[in-house]
Amino acid sequence: MYKAFYGLRERPFGKTPDPRFLYLAPRYEEALARLEYAVEEREIAVLTGEIGCGKTTLSRALMDRNERDRFVLVVNPRLTPFQLLRELALRLEVPRGPNRADLLDALSDRLLELHEEGRGAVLVVDEAQLIPGKATFDEIRLLSNFQLDTENLMAILLLGQPELKRRLKHPAYRALRQRVGMWYHLDGLSEEETADYVVHRLRVAGGDGTVFTPGALSAVHRITGGIPRLVNNLCTNALLLGFEREERPVTEATVLEAAGEMGP
Repeated sequence: MYKAFYGLRERPFGKTPDPRFLYLAPRYEEALARLEYAVEEREIAVLTGEIGCGKTTLSRALMDRNERDRFVLVVNPRLTPFQLLRELALRLEVPRGPNRADLLDALSDRLLELHEEGRGAVLVVDEAQLIPGKATFDEIRLLSNFQLDTENLMAILLLGQPELKRRLKHPAYRALRQRVGMWYHLDGLSEEETADYVVHRLRVAGGDGTVFTPGALSAVHRITGGIPRLVNNLCTNALLLGFEREERPVTEATVLEAAGEMGP
C-alpha cells in the first residue's frame, strides 16, 4: 500500500525480529557484546527488558553473527525439567534415552563431541519469566555442570521481562543466581536514539530520513517511551494514515492521530 508512495522496497516496521533492521544504539551494542562474551566463556547470562524492547531481535543477531556454535532456541519455556532436556537433546541431535540419567549421559557425550570440533552449545531461553517453577530453573542450573577441568561446555542465555530478575532475587534461586556471569537490563531508547532507530529502519527498507518530520519523530518517542515494538506499531499506523492523506512527510499531527486510533 504505502511502500511505493514513500519510496520503500519493503515494510520498515515489520513484527518479526529481522536482524537486518537491528539498530545498535549504545546500550544495545553493549548488550550484544555482553551476550557474545557469555557465549565465548560458556557462562549463564540474564538479559531483561520491558515487553517489546528488542531482546528477541538481539538474540537473533547473536545467532547470525556466530556460525561456530550450536544454538538451541526455546521460545515456549513452559516446560518440565524432563521436557527441557528432551527439547535440548532433540535440537542437538542426541539419541533420547527413556529416562533422565540416560538423556544426561547422551547430552554429555554430544557436548564433548562438539568441544572436540571446536564448537559449543548455546541454550537460549526466550520469555524465561514464564518458566513454570523452581524445578525447571534447577535443571537449567545443573546444565552448567557440563564442563571440563578448565572450561564449561555450554552457554545458557535467559531472556525475559523484568519479572525474571525479580524472581531470581528470591532466596530459593540463590544457587542459580550465583552461577550467573552476566546481568544486563535494556531500557527504552532516548529521543535521539528513537529518531535514529526510525530512520535506520526506513533506510534498510529502501527509503531515507525524510519520511517523518522532526516533530513527528519527537512525538513517536513521547508516545512510545522509546520501546522498539511500540515505535514500530505507531510508525506503521502513521504511514498508513499519511498514505491515505497523501501526506509526505508524515507530520506530528498524523502521528498523534494514529496513536489515538491505536487506543491505550
